[in-house]
This record gives sequence, structure tokens and C-alpha cells, in this order.
Amino acid sequence: MDLRSLVDRADALGWVKTVTRPVSAELEMANVANALAGRIVRFESILGHAGWRVVTGVCADRRYFALSLGLPRERLRDQMVAGIRNPQTPPRVERAPCHEVVEPRVDLNELPILRHLPTDAGPYVTAAAIIVFDPQDGPNVAFHRLLQLNRHQFAARLVENRGTYVAWQRCKGDLPCAICVGLPLQVSLAAAMSPAAGLDELAIANVLSVTPVVNCHTNHLWVPAEAELVMEGRITKNLAREGPFPDLTGTMDGVREQPVIEIDRITHRRDPIYHALLPGGLEHKLLMGMPREPTIFAEVNRVAECRDVLVTPGGGSWLHAVVQIAKRGPEDGRQAVLAAFRGHGSLKHVVVVDADVDIHDPQQVEWAIATRFQADQDLITLFDQPGSSLDPSGRQQPGQKALTSKMGLDATVPWQVDPNAFQRVQYGPVELDLYLDRT
Repeated sequence: MDLRSLVDRADALGWVKTVTRPVSAELEMANVANALAGRIVRFESILGHAGWRVVTGVCADRRYFALSLGLPRERLRDQMVAGIRNPQTPPRVERAPCHEVVEPRVDLNELPILRHLPTDAGPYVTAAAIIVFDPQDGPNVAFHRLLQLNRHQFAARLVENRGTYVAWQRCKGDLPCAICVGLPLQVSLAAAMSPAAGLDELAIANVLSVTPVVNCHTNHLWVPAEAELVMEGRITKNLAREGPFPDLTGTMDGVREQPVIEIDRITHRRDPIYHALLPGGLEHKLLMGMPREPTIFAEVNRVAECRDVLVTPGGGSWLHAVVQIAKRGPEDGRQAVLAAFRGHGSLKHVVVVDADVDIHDPQQVEWAIATRFQADQDLITLFDQPGSSLDPSGRQQPGQKALTSKMGLDATVPWQVDPNAFQRVQYGPVELDLYLDRT
């Protein structure tokens, strides 16, 4: 379903908070969204931007993805795996909602682009999926933050050696691009996956849920037909200062020279909805972390029986994970730790637990560490490992991969011991109505 249908369905379930009071995109809206973290928030009136609505939080909870894709939450990971393993070319259409309104001129000031914090370099588009075509690897769809420079230009943060950056480096001149905002959630999820080069994210999205695409007006790129907003343009060879801006870990990212995007055309739906993703918030974390769980799951399953994976919000949904296994041999826990690091290269710390531990309950995970882990036997440390540019404690070197130390904790029951000594006691169920006075 498209974004507006999701918001309407979620509203009917009582999951949406609607703000009718006029709100400014300059600092105010971000503060309100943060105060309602975890909820979908619909802003009906934006000062200076008549005709636009803004939504935040649509990717802040797994139940929103489940509702959008028509799946139980526990099947989301398997559906992502299916999309990566068997992508399906999306259907092409000639007419699309995203082209209902063609703006007569390019003026980015007319869009409700948020400024989130006083320390930001300026207004930032935070939920923008940029579509490019690499002549060697084909289409690429990925999220990039965009600093508004003026009425017709952005500075785009392109992470080095990733898909968009590689395509831009290979292009001798300007690289045509399409910037899409207000996407169906299957597109947002696929755009955040970072699959292997040559895998079309829109074909992955089409497995998650049918995703029709339409051709742009000024270039030959195909974009999601149900996007709320499409900005067609070119990633130029010109550079501009980008940053500072908050990143996934909730810390401020620095200033870099980044490519300038020139916008040539703006189209959008009637009564358009602008999606604003709060940087460093729950929506940002889940959208980044959840697509890494299938890759960790797949790698761990090569060496042990993996039951579940959680990339935790406390680790920025990027640096920490908990892995649940059904232990079948003495080295399964240790092998699972090493496999998890292979499954997500930016992972810094991982805890492996048994199948009786609920990995979504931090207290149960901590209990497993307290009762089943010995540092002299079960701690795995790796030094001078490739790390994440998002980790401010890592050894960051401009133009080079960050280096870090990594730690894995095997918090599974030791092999060949009495398992009863490691089990939690279980009290019996009680019908409280028999014991409590309800008057």
C-alpha cells in the first residue's frame, strides 16, 4: 500500500497522532516529532507551506511495516530474504500518481524541508531515496541525506564506495538522478538494504509488495509510481560543504566536501505528503538496522542453527546485535559470534544467547550474560577490524575505512553440563480475578 493508505489504516487503529495546529518546519516540527517518538505523527498545517502535509514516524515500529506489507511481524525477515534471493522486475506504467502535479518552476523553498537542530548546517531532506543508473551495475536505490543549498541545489552525503558514489565516480559528466520522498514502505525497506551490486532495490521491493514504476520526465530513470514527491536532477562534479548533521548514533557527524545535485523538475501527488525522518530517532534506527538482520541470520545459519536476530536500538541499530541460536555443539556460540561479524561488517558488539532467551527483552539478555557467561572463556575480542564511520570512538581516517576493536559474548549454556542448573524457575499461571477485589 502507498504511504497515505498506510497512514489512514494506522489512524483507524489508533496509531496516529494528528497535529492540526500550524507548525514551523524550522526546528519546531522536529521537536514535536521527537516528543511523540515511536508514533506516526501527521502534521496538517505547516507554516509557509500551504497544501503540504508532513508525516513522521512511519518506519518507527515493526508493526507499521507489517501493516503496510500485510504480513505478521515475525515474517518480515523471511520476506526480506525472499526479495534479495529472488527479485522480481516491477511492473511499468505510463501514468502515475507521482506525476499528478508538475511544478512550473523549481523552487525547493516551497517544500516543507525541516531544520532539525540549531547546530544543523541548514534544512535537510532525511527520507530521500536517490535513484541512479550505473552502466556497469544497473539501477541503484539508496537513502542519502540532502542539505538544501538554495532554491535549486542540494549537497548530498554520498558514502564512499557505496552504490551511488561508485556510479557518480564512474560517470564522466553529470549523473542523472531521481530523488523520491514519501515512499511505500516496501521501497523504503529495500532502499535501506544495501544488497550486492547489480541487485535492483525496486525489484526487491516488488517482492515485498507490488511496486509499479513510471519513467521520469527529464531522464530515463524509473521511479515508484506511488511516491508522494519526485525531484529529477543531476549529481554534478561540483562540491559543497555538507554538515554538520546528526547521524544514526545520535551524535553529530562532521563537515565534508560533497557532490552538488542540481534539480531540473519537481512533480508530486495532489494534496501531497512529505515524509520527514527524524535523524537518530527510532524511525532512522529501525529502517537502518532491520535490513541487516537477514544478512546476519544467513551467515550465522551457515555455522549454527540460528533462530532469531535483533540489531538493537541501544547500539544505534547499527553497532550492536543479539543472536539467538539452538546450540548443537560446543563451538556453536563462538562460531555464531564470528559469523555475525561477517553478516554485518559495521557490527561492533554481539551477544549470542540460547533459544530460551527472548532477544527483544534486554533484561533477559542481561540475565543470560550474568548467568551463562565467563569472560576468561566466553569473550571473543578482535582488534584492528574494519568498523563504521558512524562510531565516534573508532579510529577515523579521512578517505579510509574506519578501524575498531570488536567484542563478542557467548552467553549460551556451557556444553556438556547439567542444563537444569541454567534454567529460570517458572511460576504457574493464576486467574487473578479469583484473588483481587475488582469493586
